[in-house]
Amino acid sequence: MPQFEGNDLYIEQVKLSDIAKKYKTSTYVYSKSKIVTNFENYKKALGSREGLICFACKTNSNGTILKLLAKLGAGADTTSGGEIYRCLKADFDPSKIVYAGVGKTAEEIEYALKSRIFMFNVESFEELDAIDKIAAKIKIKAKIAFRINPHVDPDTHSYIITGKKGTKFGIPYEEAVKAYLAAKQKKNIEILGIHSHIGSQILDIDSFRLAAQKIKKIVNIVEKNGIKLEYVNFGGGLGIEYKKDQKAPSPKQLTSELFPVFDENKKFIFEPGRSIIANAGHLLVKVIYRKISGGKSFLITDAGMNDLIRPTLYEAYHEILPVKMTNDKKVKTDVVGPICESGDFMGKDRMLPFVEQGGYLLITCAGAYGFAMSSEYNSRPLLAEVLVNGDKTMLIRKRAKYEDLLLNEV
Repeated sequence: MPQFEGNDLYIEQVKLSDIAKKYKTSTYVYSKSKIVTNFENYKKALGSREGLICFACKTNSNGTILKLLAKLGAGADTTSGGEIYRCLKADFDPSKIVYAGVGKTAEEIEYALKSRIFMFNVESFEELDAIDKIAAKIKIKAKIAFRINPHVDPDTHSYIITGKKGTKFGIPYEEAVKAYLAAKQKKNIEILGIHSHIGSQILDIDSFRLAAQKIKKIVNIVEKNGIKLEYVNFGGGLGIEYKKDQKAPSPKQLTSELFPVFDENKKFIFEPGRSIIANAGHLLVKVIYRKISGGKSFLITDAGMNDLIRPTLYEAYHEILPVKMTNDKKVKTDVVGPICESGDFMGKDRMLPFVEQGGYLLITCAGAYGFAMSSEYNSRPLLAEVLVNGDKTMLIRKRAKYEDLLLNEV
């Protein structure tokens, strides 16, 4: 997390106010050391067990960040042909790329096969048939795992629950064995493992344990039918501490719960995204105007819901810090953006000290699903991104210009 030194807020050894002056606002700012530390925590948690840590690039697909993780030895969890393309351009080893998602098109499947990715996480019987046919056409055997929906309901936002009964994700638990028996008959399919992903921003380790126990039952039955499952893929979902009163499990706590459930010869795959990049990235914004309306104090910033949709879409909480701390009395304040929607806010009823017009705020823990979910709504150009490394900064995405808004129009 960013830290105050005196009255100034820093990321690593760089003042946020200096970043604002050099690169302007609004800007996404990332800490290289935090990304590295978060990833290394997963590698340590894996320990001596053979396996793979695949970064969920849907959370943040900036090429520089992807290249950093690839150099650290990460694999990639992808959900589209575009994400596979990005990861290949970022020098990920194709044999470390897994491909998930309920709606893989024929074109995407063929592209993935020709790119020689590691495996598909298959989510329906019709998808299995499609992969088998395309693999036969281009004479490349497809390696797969089935994504099994274990019917576990974790305590998180309803939009990001994916392992509950009745969601669109995965093979229903009661049809899991049938899926493996069907795949066994396919000549162009090689079965490698089993996959489960129960949701996102999960702070309760019990949900993972319950899912593991249910997946183990499927593994036992499938292997009794002569199908060896080499890999167990538990997806991602480990939460972070957006609020001071939250306590997130560590990767080590997660593996300590999951490893004993399975035989020692099983190889594990994890697909973390948020827990690697969320608290390594933050949104730096400028206060354009201040106003009081209806007895309520507002800080109007130059970043809107198009730049960070999470507070609007998920009612997500992001701590908001002044870049320059003062001794002024804190006032209950809504931090909002310039978009023409009442739902355009970064935080409501926040106790903040006086921030002058032209002053800066930091929307913290915005590295995951921040820029990745941004848009040009209200014809607002996409933001710049900056990577901090010690006392140095590097622009890793140029700020878009007005002319970029028309780039692909004909």
